[in-house]
Amino acid sequence: MRLTSFSDYALRMLMYTASAGGQLITIEEAARTFNVSKTHLNKVANTLTRSGYLKAIRGRSGGLILGRRPEMIRIGDVVRLTEPDFALVECFATGNQCVLTASCKLSGMLGEAMTSFQNTLDRYTLADITLMPEDFLGGPIPPVRSGAACNGV
Repeated sequence: MRLTSFSDYALRMLMYTASAGGQLITIEEAARTFNVSKTHLNKVANTLTRSGYLKAIRGRSGGLILGRRPEMIRIGDVVRLTEPDFALVECFATGNQCVLTASCKLSGMLGEAMTSFQNTLDRYTLADITLMPEDFLGGPIPPVRSGAACNGV
């Protein structure tokens, strides 16, 4: 199993925002830090903002801040929000055409594994995975200066 880049970036954005310690961050800073597309991070930030995980502050000195306390953000919830589905094999998806479905024992085993995966993620919160600002490749998170824009959010 592999998470989509969307989920990966969502988790990174949350970790980055949490490490800012209440300071506003911008999508531009995060894009530079992670060396990813600002456009893609805009989409991620919009999803996280609509779901209440982030709060967008608009205006010249705007940016993003956590919308909830880190200990209230369960990693499993974020992954369920950002993953399109958890269909590991065809029989888990709608429109299943597999001829083995009626007698296959693999689907039960994979279903159990998926449940364990999700249960494990549910045991952890953003507080458990928050890094120190200096742990990010770009070094400490710089404070948002007056006039910094948070384009797209």
